[in-house]
Amino acid sequence: MKVYFDHIATTPLHPDVYREMQPFLKEHFGNPQSFHDFGDTARKALSEARERVASLIGSSPEEIIFTSSGTEANNFAIKGVAQARKKKGQHIVASNIEHFSVLYPLRTLEKQGFEVTYLPVDKYGLVDPDEVKKALRKDTILVSVMHANNEVGTIEPIEEIARVVKENSEAYFHTDAVQSVGHIEVNVEKMGVDLLTLSGHQFYGPKGVGALYVRKGTRILPILEGGIQEEGKRAGIENVPGIVGMGKAAQIAQQEMKKWQKALISLREKLKEGISQSVNRIYFTGHPEKRLPGHLSLCVEFIEGEAMLMLLN
Repeated sequence: MKVYFDHIATTPLHPDVYREMQPFLKEHFGNPQSFHDFGDTARKALSEARERVASLIGSSPEEIIFTSSGTEANNFAIKGVAQARKKKGQHIVASNIEHFSVLYPLRTLEKQGFEVTYLPVDKYGLVDPDEVKKALRKDTILVSVMHANNEVGTIEPIEEIARVVKENSEAYFHTDAVQSVGHIEVNVEKMGVDLLTLSGHQFYGPKGVGALYVRKGTRILPILEGGIQEEGKRAGIENVPGIVGMGKAAQIAQQEMKKWQKALISLREKLKEGISQSVNRIYFTGHPEKRLPGHLSLCVEFIEGEAMLMLLN
């Protein structure tokens, strides 16, 4: 029997999410932009899903923009803000442990004349808020630091970093919360962020659907044009079944999160103890306490990661 441990890469679809999606894969097929009963059914489903996602992160529904993925949402946040604010400045600050869907758009912007300061992290993978403060300049328009790292599981001090950004600059603050939403408390008001990325398949929802939270009043230009969907901020027909599924997954996560956390931490510590007792020359990485509940990260000496993965598979 094979056991799936890689819930950082993706999670299986929750049965209740699958059931909620099914009618929108067949009988409720209308275009949400159509002004007839078929379209109205789809439009109401999108509205309910938007409310559920907003509730999970403590935002208003109108601040949620649905996308095709966390990757698109990150690209939208980075490129959209950069283009909207480039007359104010062309300096961006980000950590050097961001997901490639943040790092690659930054490289593209650098080729267009933007300047990026990449922040280092300590041995636990933590960004120092003081380093953020040192990096800020008058022409800084955006700061992006992920909420939780997918490789080592460390949770960043986002509230403190956001406070530093707001007290010392006029920059917007974005966080990639793909790994944290649905697993630990995420509240955009408490965190003080202007933009936040999330993805449905990371908390037992479907793949191919994500969202970007954009605080009301935040200037951002669309990177997909051609339609009026998502209040004109993201053109293209909405993935109604996927969005419905993401909304249901958000509702379940909000209800079950504390129970999940307790179970996951117990399993994580059991796994850590078992590995420690049976494998030599191992080193656990990431912060020992400030980490995702279901994440365990380690290095094993004298074996390549790829080879170990092949053997475990």
